[in-house]
Amino acid sequence: MGTLFLRGTTCMHDLVVAHVASDTTEEDLRLFMRLLHRSGVTFRSDVVLLFNSPSSVTRLAHMIEEENVSFLKLVDVHRNSNSSNQNVSVLGFNLTRFMKKQSKKAVSEPIWGKKKHRVNDSALNETTESTELTHGSVVGFDGAELDPENSLSGFIEHVPISLRRWACYPMLLGRVRRNFKHVMLVDAKTSLFVGDPFTRIRNRSPESILFFSKHSNKKSSDINPAVLIGGAKGIRRLSSAMHTEIVRAAMQQQQHKRKSFVSESVVLSQLVGNVHMTKNIEVIGPSESIVEASSMAELRTRNSAAASIKSHDIVQRGNSNHLDIMAIIMNVFVPMS
Repeated sequence: MGTLFLRGTTCMHDLVVAHVASDTTEEDLRLFMRLLHRSGVTFRSDVVLLFNSPSSVTRLAHMIEEENVSFLKLVDVHRNSNSSNQNVSVLGFNLTRFMKKQSKKAVSEPIWGKKKHRVNDSALNETTESTELTHGSVVGFDGAELDPENSLSGFIEHVPISLRRWACYPMLLGRVRRNFKHVMLVDAKTSLFVGDPFTRIRNRSPESILFFSKHSNKKSSDINPAVLIGGAKGIRRLSSAMHTEIVRAAMQQQQHKRKSFVSESVVLSQLVGNVHMTKNIEVIGPSESIVEASSMAELRTRNSAAASIKSHDIVQRGNSNHLDIMAIIMNVFVPMS
């Protein structure tokens, strides 16, 4: 089950689950993957890409592997560089984040892929410490693998991945419930990593979830479903509740003979606003919104882009007409080769 795009070096404590909409282009996902690696998130996290169909996996697999290979080449270039400034690059790519001092005995196998057989040789000094490259795995699943019956199809016509993902999470997160402390659910098409968002919740309880507002207006109670970060236990509980509430919302529309259109943001906002539904979840926010790249005027010039982006850990693409801004972000992160 699943597709292993990149096997990590060890087990990780954080998990990024990114759903990939069917209309996501190669360039959309390339930018997401490139910034994900460059941000340093994969130093501590495994990444799961969730697709709506096997055809989407096939269409994007080669590009994903290209970006993974490019990332490893980039690390090699920095590691072998004789420059005294080798750990500093455009937008703060720092190789030292991916280098960890550890003993062979302390290294644990990643949970994805086949286990490697270790040589049990008493002559080997397994307590010897060495500095090794550390990064997480990148794997992919299509919806049919985690939600074989397409459980929402009986209530909603043409179920998009933005809704189907909630039917996929229970199986995925249930299988890895003992492996990860923190989980992030993110929309790969609209979200861009420029830092490590997990720093916001690492000292929080396992039941905590950080929510962002959909709008910058502080009076708005609408929650942005594109980015959710929290403890693994809290995210699992939210996923189960959201699946139930999506079905409930669809059934209510059917009873009123309305077209079965369910707004993910509306359902999530109502769920989080219901104290009885969230009694087993520690709700944090929504006290802030995620800045849109298109609204950051300082990104219009390369010189000020790096300084501006460094003040954030995640941004949203925003208006698709601002392709010039996307190009600047891509250039700031220097194409991998």
